[in-house]
Amino acid sequence: QVQLVESGGGLVQPGGSLRLSCAASGTFFSIGLMGWYRQAPGKQRELVATITSSGSTNYADSAKDRFTISRDNAKNTVYLSMNSLTPEDTAVYYCRAYAGVHISSWYWGQGTQVTVSS
Repeated sequence: QVQLVESGGGLVQPGGSLRLSCAASGTFFSIGLMGWYRQAPGKQRELVATITSSGSTNYADSAKDRFTISRDNAKNTVYLSMNSLTPEDTAVYYCRAYAGVHISSWYWGQGTQVTVSS
């Protein structure tokens, strides 16, 4: 099993920045794709960004110019640096990872709240 624990969420002002972290622990050989998703109240969970084990990234259009996803494979950790935050970015941000030993499965973290408000 793999556990994903997000951290770094909180309250920030519009235009501010925030860096989220997601650390993986448990039993696995390696972690493949990792990503960040978010879900605002009353809305479906949506993709924010993904990153492969080799560092290739993919972003939602809303995140391309403002967010940066990165990972530290030695620490089994993925990060999301967010800049120029707006109230529309307010959501619970979830970490996701594809990991396993003989076979891999998708795992979700519990989420961390990001609130952008004055």
